[in-house]
Amino acid sequence: MTNQPVKQHSATSLALAEPTVHVRWGWVTGLSLASLGMWMAGLTPVQILLPLQLQSADPHHKIAALGIVTGLGAVAAVIATPLAGALSDRTTQAWGFGRLRGRRHRWTLFMAILGAISLVALGGLKTVAGVAILWVLFSAFQNAEYASLSAAIPDHVPVRQRATVAGWVGMPQALGLVIGTVLVVDIFTKIFTGYVSLAILLVLLAVPFVFMTPDHPLEPEHREPFSLRETLKAYWISPKEYPDFAWAWITRFLASLAIAMGTLYLLYFLEGPIHYRQHFHSAATNGLEILIIIYTVCVVLTAVVGGMVSDRMGKRKMIVTLSGILMGLAALLLTFVETWNATLVAAVLFGVGFGAYLAVDQALITQVLPAAKDRAKDLGIINIAIVGPAAIGPAIAAPITSIFGYPELFGATAIVAAFGSILVWRIKSVP
Repeated sequence: MTNQPVKQHSATSLALAEPTVHVRWGWVTGLSLASLGMWMAGLTPVQILLPLQLQSADPHHKIAALGIVTGLGAVAAVIATPLAGALSDRTTQAWGFGRLRGRRHRWTLFMAILGAISLVALGGLKTVAGVAILWVLFSAFQNAEYASLSAAIPDHVPVRQRATVAGWVGMPQALGLVIGTVLVVDIFTKIFTGYVSLAILLVLLAVPFVFMTPDHPLEPEHREPFSLRETLKAYWISPKEYPDFAWAWITRFLASLAIAMGTLYLLYFLEGPIHYRQHFHSAATNGLEILIIIYTVCVVLTAVVGGMVSDRMGKRKMIVTLSGILMGLAALLLTFVETWNATLVAAVLFGVGFGAYLAVDQALITQVLPAAKDRAKDLGIINIAIVGPAAIGPAIAAPITSIFGYPELFGATAIVAAFGSILVWRIKSVP
């Protein structure tokens, strides 16, 4: 799993150079596997394990409890992602061995291990407070790993290949959820064993990428000095100085907010308005599993095809807009039709839209990063637009659902998705 080295002058660090040679498929496979383990561990609990765990701990306040726990985890992620990115940007070859002498791999491995330990501990807890504390710890470690993995594409992949690679690497975000769902619903049916299975795979799937792909070391002379004060400043990038970066952040935030609002309470939606158990004499988790499988198949297909089309056409914004429209239509359908068949159609629309979005938007973002020396930190700022809505989404969704109901929740989701689709056209430097 190696890609050809980039030829640069000796005075330029390979870690900071703009990549010019296409990566090989072994490298893409390694990054995809690491991403699969990370997303499986991060998304499956939110959709399956945490709702079941909190429903058991406090059945009368499960909606509020789930919103609070996921919100606190998102806050931890918002803090951890840029900080871990800034630290990995400044990690030199001074210590480490083999593949662990580069900037990113040691962060990927160590954060995966710490995240796995947190998951195992989380699986044995039966109180809302205990679950919240361990979920906060896991979220910090998982998003620190995310910071290092997301920097791999601008570190190694040339612009002309990025949407294609991002499509393949984006698939695990959907595939991880469906594999994780099958694991915890059909194989490891106890909450604790479900967490343990996710923890093991989180580490095992990171190992091939860490030990079998290159990670360019950063020479001490190219290292930016680290200070907490400067790092705290790094949480802000001037929209006036970098307007395209700002608009990319806003559109990613809105798309992620729509996803957070529209998917958080799916299990409870199936138990309530859809009455899945009464109609099909089966647990609502089985219905959720069906929805996840359908939408994942659509995501996988459109992520790859959308990335390839975008790289050939060079049209990023058009595909992002179409993907947002499809996700909005999925939410709009459930606003007016609360049936199982409508939910199946919504899963198809959402999957097709989300798959294209995953591939193309990630490639678009890598083209508006301010500086090579701060790739992971700047992607960490972008990643706030992904994890931040996980905190804000429940704060919006919980009162809407409790006071008004699910139609109003899905209607608000459609509005948010529409704004994300429109505002992407404010980005000027990317076609």
